Parts: sequence; C-alpha cells; structure tokens
Amino acid sequence: MAGIGSVTMILFSFLALNFFCNIAFAFDPPPLQDFCVADLNSSVRVNGLPCIDPEKVDADDFFYRGLNLPGNTSNPRGSSFTAVTVNQIPGLNTLGMVIARFDFEPNGFNLPHYHARATEVFTVLEGSMEVGFVTALPNYRLYRKVLEKGDVYVVPVGLVHYQRNVGAGNVVALSALNSQKPGVTELPNVVFGTYPDIDTDYLASAYYLDRKIVEELQGKF
Repeated sequence: MAGIGSVTMILFSFLALNFFCNIAFAFDPPPLQDFCVADLNSSVRVNGLPCIDPEKVDADDFFYRGLNLPGNTSNPRGSSFTAVTVNQIPGLNTLGMVIARFDFEPNGFNLPHYHARATEVFTVLEGSMEVGFVTALPNYRLYRKVLEKGDVYVVPVGLVHYQRNVGAGNVVALSALNSQKPGVTELPNVVFGTYPDIDTDYLASAYYLDRKIVEELQGKF
C-alpha cells in the first residue's frame, strides 16, 4: 500500500507541475537577458526573432518616431490602426509587448475581433470611444463602456471585442498588448472571408440567413 501511495503522490506531483507550467507559459516567456534586439534580416526561424550582436546595439534600436501622426481613415470603416511592433522597434524583441495608435472618424469603427495571445489596454487621448467585449460560454455577456479623454479600459485576453467612435469629433486612442505577437482574428473575415470559402449552404443554416445574403457577404469579405 505504501508503494501505491508513493506512485500516486508522484503522479499527482507530475500532473500538478504540468498544470502550473502550462499556466506559466500561457503568455510570452520572460527574456533571459537585458535585451535581444531583433535581427530583422535573419532567415532563422525561432519563437520570436534572433538577436544581433549586443556590441552592435545602439539607442535607435529602442526608438520610434511618428506615433503623433494621424493614420489614414479613408476607408469603409473610417478607422486606422498604426502598430509599433518589433518591426518598428527591434529592441521590443522578446519583451512581450506591442503598442498601437487608433484613429476613428465620426461613426468610425473596428470590426469585432479577438487577440488569442494578449490582453489589451486602451487609453483615449481625444474624443469619445465605445469599447465592448463579450464573455465566452455560457453567458455571452457584453461589457461596454464609453471612454472619454484620459479614460482607460481593459479587454481580457482571447475575448471578442470592438471599438467605435460615438462622438461628434475624431477619436485618437492608444493601445498596449502584452504579447510580441498578439494575433488579430476578425470575426466577419473568419466566417465570410476564408480561402477557400466555407460552404455557403452551411453558413446560411448556421447564421439563419438566406443563401444569397451569404454569397453577398462572402463577396464583400
């Protein structure tokens, strides 16, 4: 019986360790050095980007200028998204972070989407912006808030969310995400914009739509 108890304890310990390790690596792993400035020209494929020689690093590898400039909102959404990633600041490599500027014209919006690997924090600099996110099964509860200048709102990792301008003027907002590669999955594109197309009759049944409407949506996305 003592032997069985020992085996059970070892098995339990292994499962517990595996569980907590999975939690620990649910987000980008912590860096193992002060910095790892990305070698953007390397053909090596790793989880992130290879580092250049630290002796070749200078202050410009941690610098970006231009986030003060408005984005181009001349599009059907009336919005723009200017991201600052490792491609703009090589020094962001392995640090688990992306920042971005949002610009919205009056009535401008962002499609419902989610980030599989990041929580997102919004800060409004100008205007009035509604942000909403929806919880998963079983509730599908909507949490939404109209943000004014200086307001901050958090969208938890993996939850579907949207933003839209609800004021008379333009909106400028900043966003920060806690992953080097947050991922962006836009729901309308996932459903109606795949290549090849998802079966039209299936989508018509799944969304309670006429087949012609589905075909029209597939043509738009």
